[in-house]
Amino acid sequence: MLAVWLLLAGPPAAAAPAPATLVVLGDSLSAGYGLPREAAFTSRLEAALTARGYDVRVPDTGVSGETTAGGLSRLDWILADRPTLVLVALGGNDGLRGIDPAATRANLDAILTKLAERGVPAVLAGMLAPRNLGRPYAEAFDALFPELARRHAVPFYPFFLEGVAMRPELNLEDGMHPNAEGVAVMVAGILPTVTAALERAGVVPEGGGGPEGGPAPAGAAEGRTAP
Repeated sequence: MLAVWLLLAGPPAAAAPAPATLVVLGDSLSAGYGLPREAAFTSRLEAALTARGYDVRVPDTGVSGETTAGGLSRLDWILADRPTLVLVALGGNDGLRGIDPAATRANLDAILTKLAERGVPAVLAGMLAPRNLGRPYAEAFDALFPELARRHAVPFYPFFLEGVAMRPELNLEDGMHPNAEGVAVMVAGILPTVTAALERAGVVPEGGGGPEGGPAPAGAAEGRTAP
């Protein structure tokens, strides 16, 4: 009787594919310092992607105070979960601590190299140095991000805090960390670069189109690359 029932029941339904995973290798700027969990960058980015039809999870992987050296040291742990895409958003704490730009460059170079070796696509978000450290430091620090993006041929978002830095109304009282409105600006700014990278990695929105399932915007397939 069991065999007859199995024949009548037909083949089992195929399991739904697991969602893609976008890991943000970042610091307090992505961890949502001073904000409720739902207002953090990773949560808002996941919500924005979901609203556009992408089945992507963005776990809370930011670590407050993280430097590029710290990000490199925990990269193997992050890669153990086989992420679909990694957004590298580090460097802010290196600049605040006045770390030698050569060391920051070496750490980010090692991170991008390891991601490439593991076959994990990456997006690099740039950072700008505090101007009180002097012009030579700022020039060396600012230039390392686009140079690395060119060297590793990865999509590049020039400034992670674009539209938010130095705007008191978009930051907490410390003037360094974005408030909920600031996070929304960050997500909106970087979203086209992230969606383009996801689609290059084979993750398309439901329906196969651009945002909201409609046609992809002009140039979206290319993303932003280093100048």
